[in-house]
Amino acid sequence: MRETPQDLEELQALLDASLARSTSHLRSIINTARTLNAEQLTQVLTGMCTLALSTVTAKGEPRISGVDGHFLRGKWYFGTAPDAAKARHLAARPAVSAAHMRGEDLGVFTHGKVEILNPRNGEQARDWPDVLAYLKDFYGDDPFDWDNDVVYYRLHPHWMTVYAPDIAKLTVPSQP
Repeated sequence: MRETPQDLEELQALLDASLARSTSHLRSIINTARTLNAEQLTQVLTGMCTLALSTVTAKGEPRISGVDGHFLRGKWYFGTAPDAAKARHLAARPAVSAAHMRGEDLGVFTHGKVEILNPRNGEQARDWPDVLAYLKDFYGDDPFDWDNDVVYYRLHPHWMTVYAPDIAKLTVPSQP
């Protein structure tokens, strides 16, 4: 777990506020008995989690694609090729929705805005070297140039909710 106590506090506040302002229909499905708290969520979302990422075209048409998602410090991180359609969409319209689902056992649904961590011709995010070190450690030696062949994003959520009807079914890695 890479989260600080402040990260967990902020994530818990987001989860609580998101559920509280959700529709009664959603709250009939996701409630305190069928969700995870911030600490449980960070223990379950380790390594690479496939995300269904939704962007919007210039014509206002939705597009969905899969990305390697990494949940770090209460936020999703993901990358794509700089010339990918989603990169163009995100440059013009940074609002996104993302979902990570594991069958009927887990659903993490997020809405927010992205920031580019390593823009080609701009200033990198202050923590990009730390994120890059995490990614290189996770993926190992890779033949591509991380700063030119891939653009990475951080999704700043303004709404996030978690459906987990039975925490016992979720694999939570043991702590060292």
